[in-house]
Amino acid sequence: MSSDINSEARDSKAEEYTKPPKLSKKAYEKELLRLQAELVKLQQWVVATGARIVIVMEGRDAAGKGSAIKRITQYLNPRVCRIEALPKPTEREQTQWYFQRYIERLPAAGEIVIFDRSWYNRAGVERVMGFCTTDEYRRFLHQAPIFERLLVEDGILLRKYWFSVSDEEQIARFQSRREDPLRQWKLSPMDLESITKWEEYSRAKDEMFVHTDIPEAPWNTVESEDKKRSRINVISHLLASIPYEDVALDLPEIPERPASSNYERPPREEFRYVPDVAADLERNKKGKKN
Repeated sequence: MSSDINSEARDSKAEEYTKPPKLSKKAYEKELLRLQAELVKLQQWVVATGARIVIVMEGRDAAGKGSAIKRITQYLNPRVCRIEALPKPTEREQTQWYFQRYIERLPAAGEIVIFDRSWYNRAGVERVMGFCTTDEYRRFLHQAPIFERLLVEDGILLRKYWFSVSDEEQIARFQSRREDPLRQWKLSPMDLESITKWEEYSRAKDEMFVHTDIPEAPWNTVESEDKKRSRINVISHLLASIPYEDVALDLPEIPERPASSNYERPPREEFRYVPDVAADLERNKKGKKN
């Protein structure tokens, strides 16, 4: 656990930290594709053996959790591997046991569930922003290790990752989001609170680790100054932590198409077709060359 706390200490400038060089795009793409092929093998093993995997992704806002999850799930079957990103609890859910709505989304046999934010909301944003009482917070710190031990005892493979990023890099990513129309939706007032409450979040994270970094379900810190490195590292660690085996797929034979039985397709004019705007792109490309 000490290495995890030291990692976050670098975030708050408690010690010098030298950023690693950027991972080259060529090396990154080659290794990512290899790892994604291994994730497909992991998926096949999960289905064949009925294994249940829960992956908890936590960390600072803009630390790279979402982009890592995208790379993990890119080639996986959404019926096998699903992402759970729970919204604000409803009035009814607020009256339930805190862990209850998360239990409903745990995997059945042959499933992988990735929590993009999880029950640790209570130890992070809810604690810092005052969305829970002190008693609720303390109860969570007491119950979370018990809850996770029960999951592991029942056979669930639980993996917990904390994405660590420096304050300078976080602000740079917020600025990038603000200037990118495709990602502006990812920038919320709540996200920006993480800048003004940086030290409060650091203290909350340290306290969370003290109580929930348990042998049965330890925290694994992912250095995320370079997103490409963090994606490679977290996928590699995940694969290495699970004793999966290569399960051969029973691939079906592709049949021969039978001979026509006098079917005649109706005239194209009777159907509505999507306009071929792609053709304009080709014409524009040729025009520029000329």
